[in-house]
Amino acid sequence: MSLVSQIIREADDELRYPTIGELKLIESYLETGEYRIRLSTLLRDKELSIIQQASKAIFQIYPEYIAPGGNAEGTSKRSLCLRDYGWYLRLVTYGILSGDKTAIEKIGLVGVKEMYNSLGVPVLGMIDAIQCLKEATLNELSFEDCQMIAPYFDFIIQGMS
Repeated sequence: MSLVSQIIREADDELRYPTIGELKLIESYLETGEYRIRLSTLLRDKELSIIQQASKAIFQIYPEYIAPGGNAEGTSKRSLCLRDYGWYLRLVTYGILSGDKTAIEKIGLVGVKEMYNSLGVPVLGMIDAIQCLKEATLNELSFEDCQMIAPYFDFIIQGMS
């Protein structure tokens, strides 16, 4: 749900018009639309580089994941891990575009711990993997861009913790 949709829904639920503060939030959100689109496009375009950096970092932290018997042993298991990296990076772009963390929570965090536990994937390792993904992403961006993007990664990390 976008910031605009969220404000409208809350106002409607309370049978009121949006407040001045809410309207200013909408105005600010709309003013940053071009910037949000640019960031989303940048992440999309740098996805492969970001995922390569992040996977290299996580497998340096946990070399046992790619060792025989590890969760990312072999090409097919490793590609599933990398697929998840791309999925979480996309979730971050959804948050950036919507200006809200609700999409990240609904699409990416509800039941995630249970899912990874049922698959035998260490949740702590996934938290570290998202941290590696965050750091790899921030390495590709300006300070200003990092300020916009980091909270979405932090939300995912916190939701998995």
